[in-house]
Amino acid sequence: MSGTWVRRALVAVVFGVSVVTLAPTTAAYAGLAAGPEQRPGQGEKAAGERMVLVGIPGLMWSDVTPADTPALWRLAGESAIGSLSARTVRKDGTCPYDGWLTVSAGVRSAVGGRCGMAPTPEASGAGAVVPEFSWLWEVREQRDAGSLGQALHTAGRTTMAVGPGAALALADRAGRVDVYAADAGQVSDWTRADVVAVEIPDLIAPYISADRLSEVPEAVSSQARRAAARAADAKLGSLLPRLGQATVLVAGVGDHGPVPHLRVAMLRGPGAGPDGAGAGGPGRTLGARSTHRDDMIILPDLTATILARAGVAAPPNVVGVPVETHGTGGGSLAEDVAALRTADVAGQTIRNTTGVFFTTLAVLQVLFYLTAFLLLRRRDRLPAVRSAAVALAAIPASTYLVNLLPWARTAQPVLTLFASIAAIAAALTLVALTGPWRRAVLGPLTVIAAVTAAVLLGDLLTGTPLQLNSLMGYTGVVGARYYGLGNIPFALLATAVLLVTTAVADRLVRSGRKSVAVALIAVLGAFAMLLDGWPGVGSDFGGVIAFVPGIAVTAMIVAGRRVSVVKLGAFCAAGGVLVMTIAYLDYLRPPASQTHLGRFAGQVADGTFLPVISRKLGAMLATLLSPNLMPVVIAAFAFLVFALLRPGTASAGVLPVAFERAPTLKAGLLGALVSGVVGMLVNDSGAAVLSMALALAVPLVLSAGIRALQYGEPAPAATTPIPPAGLAG
Repeated sequence: MSGTWVRRALVAVVFGVSVVTLAPTTAAYAGLAAGPEQRPGQGEKAAGERMVLVGIPGLMWSDVTPADTPALWRLAGESAIGSLSARTVRKDGTCPYDGWLTVSAGVRSAVGGRCGMAPTPEASGAGAVVPEFSWLWEVREQRDAGSLGQALHTAGRTTMAVGPGAALALADRAGRVDVYAADAGQVSDWTRADVVAVEIPDLIAPYISADRLSEVPEAVSSQARRAAARAADAKLGSLLPRLGQATVLVAGVGDHGPVPHLRVAMLRGPGAGPDGAGAGGPGRTLGARSTHRDDMIILPDLTATILARAGVAAPPNVVGVPVETHGTGGGSLAEDVAALRTADVAGQTIRNTTGVFFTTLAVLQVLFYLTAFLLLRRRDRLPAVRSAAVALAAIPASTYLVNLLPWARTAQPVLTLFASIAAIAAALTLVALTGPWRRAVLGPLTVIAAVTAAVLLGDLLTGTPLQLNSLMGYTGVVGARYYGLGNIPFALLATAVLLVTTAVADRLVRSGRKSVAVALIAVLGAFAMLLDGWPGVGSDFGGVIAFVPGIAVTAMIVAGRRVSVVKLGAFCAAGGVLVMTIAYLDYLRPPASQTHLGRFAGQVADGTFLPVISRKLGAMLATLLSPNLMPVVIAAFAFLVFALLRPGTASAGVLPVAFERAPTLKAGLLGALVSGVVGMLVNDSGAAVLSMALALAVPLVLSAGIRALQYGEPAPAATTPIPPAGLAG
C-alpha cells in the first residue's frame, strides 16, 4: 500500500473516532526544508508557457485611466481583469515585503515588525542571492519561503528577477535566482529565463520612509499619487513590447499604507481574451476557486498560476490555485473597470463602518431591553414594544438584502447604505405586523425568521453575493473569508431555521401530529446544516458542530423528551464527527479543488493543525472582551433569566404566556441558545455568534409573548402536552 493511502487511512480512523491526535508526518515538506538540493526530475525541463509576473505594489483600479496610465489601460483591454485581495498575515495593510514573500511561499506570510521593501540581493555571477534568506524560516518561522523558486529549479526552469521584490519572489531555498537585474533597463535579452518577475516600485516609493511603509492611511497627495502612477505606467509601457509572446500577469502585490484595498490583477495570455482563446479586448474577468469569485483572486493564487502556466507541479504547501477567466457578458472595458472600482468602494465602506454599525446595534439592543423592562412592568405601550422588537429582529436580514441595491455606486455610499438598511427593516416590520398573520401569536415571528432563513439559504445556493461586502458578512478587502457562510450569518441562519420550523411545528402539535413536527424540524434543520457545512457552499467548519446539537435539542423537546448534559455532549461530538467526515471527503479531492475544510484535514494528516486551533482559540477568547458584542449577550441573557424567574416583575409574564400559547416556541428558543453557546466556543468569532443568535431570537420570542398577552388568545389544547422543562441536569 502506498504512503498516500496509508496516510489517508490513518486520517479516516481519526475522523471516525473524532480524535484529532495523528502523529506528525512532515514528509510533504522534507524536500523544501532540505534546501536547494536536487530532487527527482530536476534538470528535466517541463513544457509550459514563458511567464512574466509584473508586480506594481499599491496599484488600484482607481489608478488605471486612459489618460494617466495608457499602457495599463491598453493591457487591461487585452487581458482578463479582476481584483487582488492582497491580505497576508497582518490585519492592517500588506507591505511590499510581505506581498512578495507570500508569492514566494504560496501561503500568507509576513516578515514581522514594521516592514517596507524587500532586501537588496547580492550579485552572484549572472544571478543574485537574497541575503540571509534562511533567516526567514530559521528566525521568522516563515518555513515556506522559497517554495516557488525551488519548485521551478527542481523542474529545471530558469528564473530571472528584476528588482529586489522580484528576487524575493523567485528565490529558491538558497535565496538564489539565475539572472538578476536591478531594473528593466539593464536587461537586453528577456528570453534568457523561463519565468521572469519584474518589480515596478514607482507607485509605492512615495509611501516608503526609512525603508518602512508609512503608517499614515494616505501619506501623499492625490496629485503625487497620479504622478507616481504615470511613472509606473511609463515603465510598464516600455517593458511590454520587449516581452514578446510571454504570458503576462500584472498584480498590485501590496498596500500603500495601513488601510487594505483591493488591488489590480490582469492576465494577458492564452485563455485571457474575450473569446477565451487569447488577447484581444475586454470581456473577461479573472477569478479563482480560492475565493469562489469570478473577479477576485488572492496573493497565493499568483504562485499557483505561475507554476501551472510554467508546467510545474505546485508543492503541497501552496494554498493558492491557478486563476480562471470568465466572460462578463460583453460589457465595455470602462464598465468592467468601474465594477472593480465599485467593489473596492463597497469593501472599504463595510470595513470602515462595521464598528459603528455593531456599536449602534448593541446600544439599540440594550436600550430596548431596559425600555421593555420598564414598560412591561406597567403593561404600558405594548404595541410599541412589540413593534420595536420585530424591527430589531428585521435588521440582520436587511443588512444582506441591501446588497440587491447599488448603494456602493452612489455619491454617499455610507449614508445610502444605512438609510437603505433602515428602509428595508421598516418594510419587513410593516409586512410582519400588518399581514394576514398579524393576529397569530407566532405570525410576525414566523415572517421575520422565514425571511432571514430564506435570504441566507438563497444566498448560499447562489454563491453568496449578499454576504460579500455586507455589515454582517465579510469583504475581500479584509480577506478573512471570501465565500460560504460566515460565523455571524451562521448564528442567524441556525436561529432563524429553528424558530421557523418550531413555529410550523406548533400547528402540527396542536393537530396531534407531533411525530410529523419532529420529523419536520429534523429534516429542515439537517438540510440547512448540510448547506452550511458542505465544501464550496457554506464551507463552515464550526457551524456544523454547533448546528447539530441545536437541531437535536429542539426536536427532542418537541417530542417530549428530556435532554441531559450527557446527551448534549453526545450531540456536540456527533457534530464534530460529521464535520470531520465532510472535511475528509473534501481532502480526498484534488488539491486545487479543496476548500479550507479539506486543507485542515491535510493539516491533521501531517500534524500541523495545532497552530490553527491555537489561533482560533485566541481569537475566540479575545471576543469575550468586545464592547460591541458582550453587551448584547449580557443584556439579552439577563432579560431572559429575569423574565423567566420573576415573570410578573420583569416582563408582565410575557415569556411564560408565550410558551403556554405556543408550546413549541420554548424548544426553538432553547435550540437556538444551544447552537449559539456551542458556536461561540468552537468558532473564532466567539461572542459574535451568541450575540447574534440572541439578537434575533429574544426580540422575536418577546414579540410573540406580547401578542399573546395583549389579545388574551386562549392556550391551545395539544394532544400530548410538551413538558414545561426541556433541559435536565
